[in-house]
Amino acid sequence: MSSHNIHPQKHLPDAIHYLQQVHQYIEQSTLIERSLYHLVLLRASQINQRAFCVKMHITEALADGETQTRLDRLIVWRHCSDFNVQEKAAFAWVEALTTLQVQTDYEPLRVVLLQYFSEAQISALTLLIGMINLWNRIGIAQH
Repeated sequence: MSSHNIHPQKHLPDAIHYLQQVHQYIEQSTLIERSLYHLVLLRASQINQRAFCVKMHITEALADGETQTRLDRLIVWRHCSDFNVQEKAAFAWVEALTTLQVQTDYEPLRVVLLQYFSEAQISALTLLIGMINLWNRIGIAQH
């Protein structure tokens, strides 16, 4: 069986470097709480069915103090009380921006986000979601 994997970092290392810098900028900003940062990355990677990324984000979240119970229940966040309303608003945004359903009305989601986050925080959250989805897709292209 031949392999036709695509490796952007081999052919466009500067571009990958700049993407890493954007991701690091978001990670190092104080706009997104550390726990939420990890949960956002994990939820998008779950949706994108990226086993490697899911494992990595779980490991990182645990190292930063997240609980195994919350990580286990993230996939059913709508149906449990482990997450607060701010986190649930963020998870709804993650799912909307990751799945990109034609019928999704984004306005109500933004209204809810604005109840719990500043516009700067929503901007950081949006960029983080975009970045993890990009990394997931690069990973898919490679494997």
